[in-house]
Amino acid sequence: MRHYPPSRALAVSRPLLPSLSSQCQLIACLCVLLCAASVAAEQPANDNVASVGEVSDYAPISFELDVQPIMTARGCNQGACHGKQRGQNGFQLSLLGFDSDYDFHALGTNARSRRLSFASPESSLLLRKATAQVPHGGGRKIEIDSPDYETLVNWISQGAPRRLPNEPTLQRVELSKEIYSLKPDQSVAQKVTAYYSDSTSRDVTLSTSYLSNDAAIVSVDDRGRLTAGPLPGETAVMARYMNHICVARVSIPQTEMLPEGFFSKLPQANFIDKLIYAKLEKLGVKPSQPAADATFMRRVYTDIIGRLPTVAEAEAFLDSSLENKRELLVDQLLDRPEYTDHWANHWADLLRPNPYRVGIKAVLNYDAWIRKQFRDDVSYDEFARQIITARGSTWQNGPATLYRDRRTPDEVATMISQLFLGVRLECAKCHHHPFEKYSQADFYSFAAFFGRVGRKGKGLSPPISGGEEIVFTSTKGDVKHPVTGEVLPPRPLFGKADLDDHSDPREALADWMTSPENEFFAQVQVNRVWAQLMGRGLVDPVDDLRSTNPATNPELLDALAKHFQDSGYRQKELIKTITLSNVYSLSSTPDETNSGDRLNYSRHYRGRLRAEVLMDAIADITGSNKNLDAMPPGSRANQVWTHRIDSVFLDTFGRPNENQDPPCERLPDSSVTQTLHLMNSQELNDRIRKDGSRADTLAKSKLTAEEVADELYLSIFSRWPNQREQDYAAKLIRLAGDERRSAIEDLMWAMLNAPEFTIQN
Repeated sequence: MRHYPPSRALAVSRPLLPSLSSQCQLIACLCVLLCAASVAAEQPANDNVASVGEVSDYAPISFELDVQPIMTARGCNQGACHGKQRGQNGFQLSLLGFDSDYDFHALGTNARSRRLSFASPESSLLLRKATAQVPHGGGRKIEIDSPDYETLVNWISQGAPRRLPNEPTLQRVELSKEIYSLKPDQSVAQKVTAYYSDSTSRDVTLSTSYLSNDAAIVSVDDRGRLTAGPLPGETAVMARYMNHICVARVSIPQTEMLPEGFFSKLPQANFIDKLIYAKLEKLGVKPSQPAADATFMRRVYTDIIGRLPTVAEAEAFLDSSLENKRELLVDQLLDRPEYTDHWANHWADLLRPNPYRVGIKAVLNYDAWIRKQFRDDVSYDEFARQIITARGSTWQNGPATLYRDRRTPDEVATMISQLFLGVRLECAKCHHHPFEKYSQADFYSFAAFFGRVGRKGKGLSPPISGGEEIVFTSTKGDVKHPVTGEVLPPRPLFGKADLDDHSDPREALADWMTSPENEFFAQVQVNRVWAQLMGRGLVDPVDDLRSTNPATNPELLDALAKHFQDSGYRQKELIKTITLSNVYSLSSTPDETNSGDRLNYSRHYRGRLRAEVLMDAIADITGSNKNLDAMPPGSRANQVWTHRIDSVFLDTFGRPNENQDPPCERLPDSSVTQTLHLMNSQELNDRIRKDGSRADTLAKSKLTAEEVADELYLSIFSRWPNQREQDYAAKLIRLAGDERRSAIEDLMWAMLNAPEFTIQN
């Protein structure tokens, strides 16, 4: 074991045991002197001090640069251990070491400094617990005589100083390589280097924490070694050293590459195809075949206007021989009134609060405002600006309801940053963000933009908050750092906001947020739209843009964002560009190379239809609408103004919980409950068999059995039946004789329960 000479051990100005009595401190000092004298007799004096980058026997140990990284790398300050809210077994550290002063006092002064023994460093409770010499719930974290152990012993021997003279600060960390292309089962070592303010650096690979976004594709051990899995794919691996983060992107291409020039022969409609094909070419993944006209038609109808085509619409498109019929269809759908309700319904999930909390009239007004923005084709930047700077009556100006629902600057800040920047700031409210660069100071400085939001009215009194409230800009309102108590001025998360030209700080925030220089603003919205059209966001979750959650195709995300900006933030133009790309039109059927692809859009990703789309589709197919509570007769499901309106169907198929705070996320997965609901729903059975329904009308019509089969397939699956399907359906209808209506009803029920109806291909 290495010890420091007495000159180094005693060169500490702080009290060795500041929480003990003077008498106890004197005894402890005498013990240290005796130990130091013994060491001095055995070792020659050496006053040489190594640089920060070269820790030698006589190098001073820094708490912040040497000790804290050990505790972070070994998991001592993680959320499952001493980093959780109340610590563990009476010992609490800041999460991932974001507060060095707090951690130093927790070790060196709290509990009468019982965790450190200056007279005998090896007997310190800190070391005995970490090496499992005494019972420790976290088990053994370090080994005796390991470099980590020696560093801690030497630090205690030096008197456990908080800072060293002229101590440098950590500036950044870098990976030796940020992009890897591995073969299946290949293993490769990473190196992480830390750079300091005094131009020194050190290898911190063994003190860095690592996390793979998909360990099945690429795993990483605690030494930073990457190991590829057996299957092709790609993922990102995060390396975190003392709140500094870097990311390696790792791909495992197909072992058999495609023929040279394969992708150059594929048609490209726009820049989306070019960038997707470039990525697939690197991975050796072949795109699926183009989807049939019927598949494309059903896809764009449900994606753009949230409903299935009628029989007449389906026939017209499928029978058309125009070369540009797909482009014509997209243009027609974007001009349809149903576009407004379908896309406004997406944003209602993100914005609309619980009416029992803020009042029915306020929510109804808010919902009407959201729909008007889409009806008037308001640009996205103006839409965001009106929300951010909203003021006035909650009964007159819909977006003012956001400030009725979110009452404090920190509540507004987390929602606005997630909605319009794709930055989830919630973690930084209590501590340094574990996966980002944002600190508590960053969070509350951003929240300070909303510090002067004032309100006049009776406030909230759930569950009956029916009163009107006026939102205005107050002349005062400070936001303080929760730890230091410092008043923080409004400051954006990056860049600068011009506060001098505005009486309301929120106006300066809106200017900064919608500026072309702010890439996050456009990126998060194009990512949302891309996810809704393509089945998965380029970044997933869609509103979690960060370096540790990189886009699967960063070049495409940037290109889409620029295209959106250049269009004047027009959503219809963005939707048109995506839906007319060849990538959007690919079949969902995988081939031999892309069956494992979940990230690169080599095929269309299947997904269950949105709850409101399914409910309206059943109403259209059966010809039997269901009146909804608190809605005018004949209203469609995507026109509902609050999730509080009762509907077992919508709840079963994934609409957000009515008690969930916005922005709400929907679960896209199918479930057994959904299957059982369609199979056993008495309501669905009644609507199919109701007098005057489609089945009743078809049965009474003069259509042949084959023509009835055609109409069923066109109305439910949006395609013509193949010959086998038509023959089978027609045979059932003919054999039914006088029970023709019953046969049609049974066919309709079976088709509505088929995956082809509920899943978008």
